[in-house]
Amino acid sequence: MVDTGAGSVGTPCAADWHAPADPGGFPGFISATFSNAETQVKYFNVMDFGAHGDGTSDDSNAIAKAWQGVCGEEGPASLLIPSRKIFLVKRLKLSGPCKTPNVGIKLKGKIVAPSMSKWVGDSFSWIQILYVNGLTIDGDGGSIDGHGSTWWEKCRKCRRPKSLRFHACNGLTVKSLSMRNSPGAHISVNGMDGALFSQININSPPDSPNTDGFDIAASKNVAIQDSTLATGDDCIAINGGCSNIKATRLVCQGGHGISIGSLGRNKSHETVEEVHVRNCTFIGTTNGARIKTWPGGSGYARKITYEGIILKDVKNSIIIDQYYGIKTPNEVPNKVEDAVKVSEVIYRGFKGTSASAKAINLNCSPSGCFNITLDQIYTVHSKSIKKAYAFCKNIVNGRIGYTVPKVSCA
Repeated sequence: MVDTGAGSVGTPCAADWHAPADPGGFPGFISATFSNAETQVKYFNVMDFGAHGDGTSDDSNAIAKAWQGVCGEEGPASLLIPSRKIFLVKRLKLSGPCKTPNVGIKLKGKIVAPSMSKWVGDSFSWIQILYVNGLTIDGDGGSIDGHGSTWWEKCRKCRRPKSLRFHACNGLTVKSLSMRNSPGAHISVNGMDGALFSQININSPPDSPNTDGFDIAASKNVAIQDSTLATGDDCIAINGGCSNIKATRLVCQGGHGISIGSLGRNKSHETVEEVHVRNCTFIGTTNGARIKTWPGGSGYARKITYEGIILKDVKNSIIIDQYYGIKTPNEVPNKVEDAVKVSEVIYRGFKGTSASAKAINLNCSPSGCFNITLDQIYTVHSKSIKKAYAFCKNIVNGRIGYTVPKVSCA
């Protein structure tokens, strides 16, 4: 994994790029302002419910009992994971709805997962939080360690648990959270309306399989900002059913960049729209700005902006791949014109180095990608003796401004 030095959490990326003023977020989006009325919050310390905090005893039941107390309170209440303790959690499900509209989790200590050899039950997810509206999670010096190295070699191709899964938790706020070494994806966001993640620090090796930073599906009004995400797969994967997704001031290290999709697998109908990625830095990633769709699918990926991007040794700085999953031309289905429609995509303000000769790869299906804009792009090969180039196929109504390498879609 590459050490960025200055790329710490909270440091604005792409400092040379001056993006347009933020319009103020999404309509109805939750505020980033946090209440300072700490004295009014009733804390439920997991130690008072039988937790050991010794790193070897299973504290899952104690945490679940403390959560029942939190969720049953009518006034503001918060689950407290105290500092200087290590809590072994074998499996945890925190469910709502809760009586209080002001529910929180304060993570000061460390939560660790069991090794693969001690895992019990299905391998879908490790920690689940379901149907809790208005939840605020404050990392506050604590961390979550998924013990993923025990899975990656022995279970490389089988399903491995996601570390932290949110489902139907509208109006969620997560701040100052550190995670590492998830067996599978670190954070899963599903069926949500309104979520703000800020100052998230994810750290897994670049060769760890499928350890996405964020997997987002069937959700709207989700923002991820001021964070460092070092992973072995997508920094952020934005899947079907998503709209109004914002990624701002992020550093992505290793892994596969910020991806839309994949969409349309097994001829499915999927949609993604209004995705805005701004002022982000990619270091040593396989991709920077990626859109990937399977042949034969339907639906759309539209109104997508990647703007103010810094690239350092990125293999595919800009890529649209409408042949995702196809290894050889013989595998392309007969009806290759069927594809998820990609349109209204803007790439603007890219600067940096490419680790491969093909820095820009716009590989659209015969049905075409529509209204694709590229401007203020300056990407050169990381080895000065080599030259980067662009590939462009089946772009309709493209708007090509200043680009290095030159993009020709004629």
